[in-house]
Amino acid sequence: MVTFEDVKAAHERIKPVAHRTPVLTSGTIDGLTGAQVFFKCENLQRMGAFKFRGAYNALAQLGADQRKRGVLAFSSGNHAQAVALAGRLLGIKAVIVMPSDAPRVKLEATRGYGAEIITYERKDDREALSRKIAGERGLTLIPPFDHPHIVAGQGTAAKELLEETGPLDVLMVPCGGGGLLSGCAISARALAAKCRVVGVEPAAGNDVSQSYEQKKIVKIPVPDTIADGARTQAPGEITFPLILQNVDAMVTVTDDELLRAMFFLWERMKIVVEPTGALAACALLRGKVPVSGKRVGVVLSGGNVDLRWAAGVLASPSGSPAALP
Repeated sequence: MVTFEDVKAAHERIKPVAHRTPVLTSGTIDGLTGAQVFFKCENLQRMGAFKFRGAYNALAQLGADQRKRGVLAFSSGNHAQAVALAGRLLGIKAVIVMPSDAPRVKLEATRGYGAEIITYERKDDREALSRKIAGERGLTLIPPFDHPHIVAGQGTAAKELLEETGPLDVLMVPCGGGGLLSGCAISARALAAKCRVVGVEPAAGNDVSQSYEQKKIVKIPVPDTIADGARTQAPGEITFPLILQNVDAMVTVTDDELLRAMFFLWERMKIVVEPTGALAACALLRGKVPVSGKRVGVVLSGGNVDLRWAAGVLASPSGSPAALP
């Protein structure tokens, strides 16, 4: 089981290389929600997402032989970039298994960090393919969320947030496979015991919400959602028990709600956030969680947007970001 001591150790390990990302506020959003809201801007982290924290923490703990052989990761984009960058910084060869339809910006950035990319079709079993390639090449597999070092690294985001803001009443966190959510919940329990921790998923990819409700891991088909970082099919064997133990609620938002929230953040806060990164902010703006009169933390988990895709959405008849989500 991952503990807050693991999170603290991870924070010391990544401190020399990871950004301590800013915490931003918005008078407009405070007025709309009736709350005092603090946004932890992991869209401004190295490689553009919180994933760098866990990836560097995991790779930094590999033994000499593992470093020499290299690592393999499977990811739709942000974990791919994180492992590629961490590998470059640590001198470790990285091989990344990515879906062929991954956002162009994420594919190009992963290659730019020096990783070898192997593409697959989403109908294929990426984990089985990754295990096969890793076994054939003698590579260490670094999964995107279901790994204790990954969870501990991701938990450093909430540790920093709570150290800066002091205790919060509510902490809202995007959720894919649960690495960020479970890690942040560990930090919240240690630093703000009364804080209500809420995970947010896309409605089309609600594997963790279903699992949370049924108290057992539920697997769903590959979800079709613009939140590409949350297109997971089930929570992990490591992350799910941590979520059950430390998370107070799971909520979902639709793709339409998410799109409007993303552009609202661009327009009003002047920061670029990707769809997955806007999940928690969307739930806040849509009133999915009661927050009036409370101090609320919101993790903006990433900012790696394919701008060509975004421009196409904005050019469409229904693409105006002007309306409140």
